[in-house]
Amino acid sequence: MEIRRFQVGDEIALFRVFLSAVHEVASRDYTQEQIQAWAPVDIDLKLWANHIQALQPFVATIDNAIVGYADIQANGYIDHFYVSGNHTRKGIGTFLMNRIHEEAMLLNVSELTSDVSKTAEPFFVFHGFHVKQRKCPVCRGVMLQNALMLKEIITC
Repeated sequence: MEIRRFQVGDEIALFRVFLSAVHEVASRDYTQEQIQAWAPVDIDLKLWANHIQALQPFVATIDNAIVGYADIQANGYIDHFYVSGNHTRKGIGTFLMNRIHEEAMLLNVSELTSDVSKTAEPFFVFHGFHVKQRKCPVCRGVMLQNALMLKEIITC
């Protein structure tokens, strides 16, 4: 496995990872209506590409195939953190989280935050995050439960 920086041209593969993670994994904690609102298959790919290019995520690959990705913003916010459905529980998320922690140290941020799905919450807890606030945002007219999670970073 390799963790590398995003490259222009990764956008469609990252969209497939996103769809797979939501439709195959998060579907155990959310209704079909919520899944369709969160990750519609007919999303505007130009808007998606623009958003991914702005995020500049780290990309996890196995044999040059993209299997996961995650970003960290300059303020310590993690916007996207996804591993494809057929690659879960293989350590990919942990490798991505470790890379995010390394980047957090370089950015000198004092805390990491993320709006985390019910599905991902145990993973984030395992990596030292705690729930700061339970939320019920509306996405495409459908309410989705998540939690704002936080982890304080000790910098030297």
